[in-house]
Amino acid sequence: MVHGERQTGVMVSKQTLRPSDRRAHQRLSGALADIGFALPGSVVERHMRCGKAACRCKADPPELHGPYVQWTWRVQGKTVTRYLSPEQLARYQPWFDNARRLHQLVTELEALSLRAAQHAEGWAQRLEERNPTGKTG
Repeated sequence: MVHGERQTGVMVSKQTLRPSDRRAHQRLSGALADIGFALPGSVVERHMRCGKAACRCKADPPELHGPYVQWTWRVQGKTVTRYLSPEQLARYQPWFDNARRLHQLVTELEALSLRAAQHAEGWAQRLEERNPTGKTG
């Protein structure tokens, strides 16, 4: 059995999976296993104004303070923000990159799973029978 074929007591036989789908699943499984740590959220570089009336950031043209690296993510519906030093950004950038790659791989796995289920159940064929041109709308 290929890893991931059995979930909640339902089993998809190897015969219903196309060899290309099995190979794609193995590739995705390997890539997912190699991810490592992944930090969620967004990282942005900001330049800001302060509250001092006579500061250079209020001049014309303004000279804003910064750059400040801001990392934002959500925990139980609440936004959490941390400011990162250049050293911290350098240290954790691979983890932010891993999170982006993880999302890409999960999207690919979901698309592959949809194709495999459609093929296994004959849903794709029935859709083509109803719409032989493949055009929508």
